[in-house]
Amino acid sequence: MNNIIGINTIRFFILLLVQVMICNHIDLFGYVNPYIYIIFIFLFPIKDQRLILLLTSFILGMLVDIFSDSGGVHAASAVTLAYARPIILKSSFGMLYEHQSIKFSATDIGSLISYISIGTFIHHSMLFSLEIFNISNILLILKKTLFSSIFTIILSVLMIILFSRNKK
Repeated sequence: MNNIIGINTIRFFILLLVQVMICNHIDLFGYVNPYIYIIFIFLFPIKDQRLILLLTSFILGMLVDIFSDSGGVHAASAVTLAYARPIILKSSFGMLYEHQSIKFSATDIGSLISYISIGTFIHHSMLFSLEIFNISNILLILKKTLFSSIFTIILSVLMIILFSRNKK
């Protein structure tokens, strides 16, 4: 139990630091930004209490907001993703989720990509809708959501495969 808490604490701070120090300074073509801090929400243990996930997601999003000076959009988006996570897990993993026997290091790549993709699109659509907050800029919201999501999904899947897969 303490090992899981330690791993999640380290993951929390490493992802926060990478997001703030590296990813916040990446701005490709004016609308492509990676938000890899959401990997923490994706990899949070399934059997833990949902309230803990919601609180830590809020704290993580709020810390990203503080360092990014973004006024709460990351906190709202992170909590939205954490709240929708059980539905995303069930749609991506089906019976594995119902029996709570998902091990991300042992799942097939298709289910993992589906899980990361759905969650990233939910997070990013909320993030950019709140950031821009103008219905007349719907095309900009969709463009930023699409391209940032693609970039974030690629980085997230690569990081999860590299750092959480069992070495054979």
